Amino acid sequence: MTIHPAIGPGKTAVITGAADGIGLAAAQAFAALGMNVVMADIMGRALKKAADAIGDKALAVPTDVADRAAVQALRDAAVDKFGAIDVLMNNAGVGGGGDAFSGEDPWKRVLDVNLWGVINGVQLIGEEMAASGRPGLIINTGSKQGITQPPGNTAYNVSKSAVKALTEGLAHTLREIVDCQVDARLLIPGFVHTGMTRRGTDKPAAAWTPEQTVQFMLDSIARGDFYILCPDNDVPRAVDEKRMAWAMGDVIENRPALSRWHPDWKDAFAAFVDQP
Repeated sequence: MTIHPAIGPGKTAVITGAADGIGLAAAQAFAALGMNVVMADIMGRALKKAADAIGDKALAVPTDVADRAAVQALRDAAVDKFGAIDVLMNNAGVGGGGDAFSGEDPWKRVLDVNLWGVINGVQLIGEEMAASGRPGLIINTGSKQGITQPPGNTAYNVSKSAVKALTEGLAHTLREIVDCQVDARLLIPGFVHTGMTRRGTDKPAAAWTPEQTVQFMLDSIARGDFYILCPDNDVPRAVDEKRMAWAMGDVIENRPALSRWHPDWKDAFAAFVDQP
């Protein structure tokens, strides 16, 4: 089965956040499909170790995706080594940031990496892909939190909500370019055992592995899915759909903000989830 015209032997994928977690699993999966992989991460030592383990098909390029010049250097290194870029996976991300009153520095770091890192990749790498006339694929890593907005981590939610809006707009822009053969997809992971979520050495039973997430991503790409909504071992898709529908219902029905966590609406939400 052909997954996508941009995925296959001899093609090249650029993956950010590739030293660990979903990014590393994606690099390994693309390399196993015969692709060259350009692996970017701010963690240089871990990145080199990960790339060395993959072998000759991998190129490690230490990169701070928040730095526009560094992303341009990443693009140049990939093209110099392999000639062209077929897949761009804007995956690098950081957690934290806190709530609305957490101050400038935590917010700035989260938005610089999670949002501007994706914008930098889209504008400095994706735009050239779109103009090349070659088949291409841009995958941006979002989060369920960018849709359902659970309280307590507002900065992260804002960054991932913006990635969703960016990727939707990107998909439309790509469709409007004459003869463009590049399309975009939004990866929406569930609970994944990665460096960002890891609290110990053992994977929680509720979590998926990065490898499971990437395999689901590839299967979804092959089906033509734009929204790659990943379940995990705790939350099935049906529950995710109910949570997302309820979140949009706050706007439509003019309920209090984040009513899912509002004491006056707790029972109503529980009843909504229990509906067949």
